[in-house]
Amino acid sequence: MGGFEFTPEDFLELMHEEIPLYDELQEQTAAATEGIDAREILELGFGTGETTRRVLARHPGAHLLGIDGSSRMLAAIEVEGAEFRRAELTHPLPEGPFDLVVSCLTVHHLDAAAKQDLFRRIAAVGEWFVMSDVIVPEDPDDAVTPMTPDYDWPDTLDDQLAWLREAGFEPEATWVRGNLAVVRARRRPPSRRSLWRILRGSRPASAM
Repeated sequence: MGGFEFTPEDFLELMHEEIPLYDELQEQTAAATEGIDAREILELGFGTGETTRRVLARHPGAHLLGIDGSSRMLAAIEVEGAEFRRAELTHPLPEGPFDLVVSCLTVHHLDAAAKQDLFRRIAAVGEWFVMSDVIVPEDPDDAVTPMTPDYDWPDTLDDQLAWLREAGFEPEATWVRGNLAVVRARRRPPSRRSLWRILRGSRPASAM
């Protein structure tokens, strides 16, 4: 990522022009976070704060930390209950832990290998992950959102669900329309064997 920045002034107009279901996608993203006890939230790619506001409205009292690669977006955004930093998705994520990690229309800027790496890093800091994004649809005629070569790298829904499972999540698609999808995923608890290894490794040598 990097080398390209949207401007806050025309961002929403562009989103509505290129993604006719933009508002519905935002609502479905926020709806997928319901039922999660989210007190600490990490947002990947906050843009103009459309997702931020909707998610915080469903989780009153929560604290949200948002990261975005655009210095222009960072300079323009201000949302009560949230703080924002400039960072790329390829940078180390904030340590957390976070009850919820959410991202809308951001992950498709990563290629397949970078997506897989991001999913593993999210699993290390967050319990729940809600992602909504452009996908490669089963029917090519559903690919209506224009993509920019070397900047947009959408993948199929099935591939991303598989990568999330490999990263340690139990994912499910909660909403799919054409080339848009919302995915809700919960990190799997460690197995008894893995938990035993963790506990054994944390015990002092004298206790072994």
